[in-house]
Amino acid sequence: MAEAEEQETGSLEESTDESEEEESEEEPKLKYERLSNGVTGILQKDAASCMTVHDKFLALGTHYGKVYLLDVQGNITQKFDVVQVFGLYSGEEFHETFDCPIKIVAVHPHFLRSSCKQFVTGGKKLLLFERSWMSRWKSSVLHEGEGNIRSVKWRGHLIAWANNMGVKIFDITSKQRITNVPRDDVSLRPDMYPCSLCWKDSVTLIIGWGMSVKVCSVKERHASEMRDLPSRYVEIVSQFETEFYISGLAPLCDQLVVLSYVKEVSEKTESEYCARPRLDIIQPLSETCEEISSDALTVRGFQENECRDYHLEYSEGEPLFYIVSPRDVVVAKERDQDDHIDWLLEKKKYEEALMAAEISQKNIKRHKILDIGLAYINHLVAKGEYDIAARKCQKILGKNAALWEYEVYKFKEIGQLRAISPYLPRGDPVLKPLIYEMILHEFLESDYEGFATLIREWPGDLYNNSVIVQAVRDHLKKDCQNRTLLKTLAELYTYDKNYSNALEIYLTLRHKDVFQLIHKHNLFGSIKDKIVLLMDFDSEKAVDMLLDNEDKISIKKVVEELEDRPELQHVYLHKLFKRDHHKGQRYHEKQISLYAEYDRPNLLPFLRDSIHCPLEKALEICQQRNFVEETVYLLSRMGNSRRALKMIMEELHDVDKAIEFAKEQDDGELWEDLILYSIDKPPFITGLLNNIGTHVDPILLIHRIKEGMEIPNLRDSLVKILQDYNLQILLREGCKKILVADSLSLLKKMHRTQMKGVLVDEENVCESCLSPVLPSDAAKPFSVVVFHCRHMFHKECLPVPSMSSPAQFCNICSAKHRGPGSAILEMKK
Repeated sequence: MAEAEEQETGSLEESTDESEEEESEEEPKLKYERLSNGVTGILQKDAASCMTVHDKFLALGTHYGKVYLLDVQGNITQKFDVVQVFGLYSGEEFHETFDCPIKIVAVHPHFLRSSCKQFVTGGKKLLLFERSWMSRWKSSVLHEGEGNIRSVKWRGHLIAWANNMGVKIFDITSKQRITNVPRDDVSLRPDMYPCSLCWKDSVTLIIGWGMSVKVCSVKERHASEMRDLPSRYVEIVSQFETEFYISGLAPLCDQLVVLSYVKEVSEKTESEYCARPRLDIIQPLSETCEEISSDALTVRGFQENECRDYHLEYSEGEPLFYIVSPRDVVVAKERDQDDHIDWLLEKKKYEEALMAAEISQKNIKRHKILDIGLAYINHLVAKGEYDIAARKCQKILGKNAALWEYEVYKFKEIGQLRAISPYLPRGDPVLKPLIYEMILHEFLESDYEGFATLIREWPGDLYNNSVIVQAVRDHLKKDCQNRTLLKTLAELYTYDKNYSNALEIYLTLRHKDVFQLIHKHNLFGSIKDKIVLLMDFDSEKAVDMLLDNEDKISIKKVVEELEDRPELQHVYLHKLFKRDHHKGQRYHEKQISLYAEYDRPNLLPFLRDSIHCPLEKALEICQQRNFVEETVYLLSRMGNSRRALKMIMEELHDVDKAIEFAKEQDDGELWEDLILYSIDKPPFITGLLNNIGTHVDPILLIHRIKEGMEIPNLRDSLVKILQDYNLQILLREGCKKILVADSLSLLKKMHRTQMKGVLVDEENVCESCLSPVLPSDAAKPFSVVVFHCRHMFHKECLPVPSMSSPAQFCNICSAKHRGPGSAILEMKK
């Protein structure tokens, strides 16, 4: 910063030490400007002694008794040689010449009101001037005899002033002085270290004198304590010491602004010298204070100033503070959001500045979000953080296509097109095709995988597809087997709707997307001659696709195309048979050979499920290949069960399977053949004894066993037969008991049901004549027949029973074949 004498406007230097070169990382709370214009001329001739702020005008007093009225920009609007009170917007005026110097003037806060035309002046006396009912001004002495009065503050109905002895408060309403606060350090000269006063609110007075600060609260006295005392009293609620002499005080919300006079000791000469004054923001506590911020101010001639040469005034209702010195007037303002952003930009905290601007975009006046964002991008690029800078472009540039194109070319100049490529807009807005083609060519020259990724992610209408296709072809001439380029070329063909070329590349590469491409673009007409290639690539997916689209590619066409590849033909026909046993019935004969050749485990299930398979042909093939199980099934299905059983016994030698086969056929002759074949084979006899009991009488087998034949586990087999027999007897007896119990239970239930009465009333009608069952005259005799089916008849309406059939039946139920009613209830009255 230049010397104070050379700089009249602009921000003041803010630091805590003159020799400190590094800037503080803590953001200042206030900003400072010198008042120029008329003030400069005044201060060159006469040093300022005091200052008063009222209604956005500044009354600046000088050592020679002159008063200058300034506006907030420092322009002189009036000049007075005597004390004069006049209305800025009215014709009223008061002026008076005093016989002694006037140190201070204070006007009633509501002077504009007719009832508040009052002001006080301070010097040797504290005089109150007020206008009487005759529009004359009269004066009265409020206080005198304790030295010069140098500070007066008026708030509401309370006037506070300071003299050599201490601070007094006067209640203008009750015309009483309510307190006297003596000064603490009597060693300090009151003319060199004057008292500073300020009202925080209408009942809180803050006193600063020397290095001491007192916070006083004006309170109402209880009625029982008044007597001859004032109605109010003052209580000191907080008191603390500071490190510097206090030259001025001002409130700032719940905090306090303190103007301090600073003396420091030189390290070289070890003598005291006047340092720059400080403006601190502190938080008062009960017995101490907390410093919020501290600024050292460079004012003109601060090296020669004393504590009494500085004054601090403030403007109520707005955060403006005026620092007055003999040669300078500085205004301090609370920093707004624009100042906050300025500080963040100065500290290169661009991201925080951008966030602050977005949050307060309605309040900022000097900054634009876009300008801050562009500065942030440039800062990131200068630091080499290209990826972060490119990512921030999405948020900062938004939908401004011109700015996007400008940034892309800037990234191209520094060779970082690849960094910005993932963040380019792809919809709203859309940049010129040349921009996208430029980036694609950049990737094609150095990164095939990155090029393929962009082609896959970018819509095909962003660039000229034919230009990129030709570029890929040129690169394939150098590396014709590059799978990445081939796949990308197929995708480009797809964008260009050249599906046949794309399909051919996909099949060559055996790429999984081939099926998706066929489905998406309905390319079934193009694959009729490529079925073998599809099956070779992925037979499962190919078969599923072909079967799902039979209306587009017929079964006959597929089978013909696979004629030279029977293993693939089998896969297709097998899947077709699983889906529907009848669709491929014309190929069932062919499938016998295919199953026998490529899939024998599924041959037997196929023979069992197919009703269109020629059995003779199947039997011939199975006998040729010596498929015993399949041959046995075919023989049994063709009715030759005895031969099938013989094959099981002679070729498989499996007694369990033979017994199982006999059980399935449930043929006595088969059991006889099985017994005859097994009678000379002890292992077979053991198997029969263990399984025959529930199908054939075991006695038939036991009688045929030759004496002396050793049969393995004979005793266990006989025991099992007896146990099976006993189990059968028990089951029969149990079933018999259950049957008898159920019959008895049902009989009792039927008896109870038939014994129940049946309600007959006037609403019931005869089912034959359809007249009411009950006569209208209850005295007449009547006869009604009610069946258990709830049908009712007059007795005379029923047919007369004959000798052969003495029982009567319900005509309706008999006609419906439901069976007759079993019992008849006759009601006579």
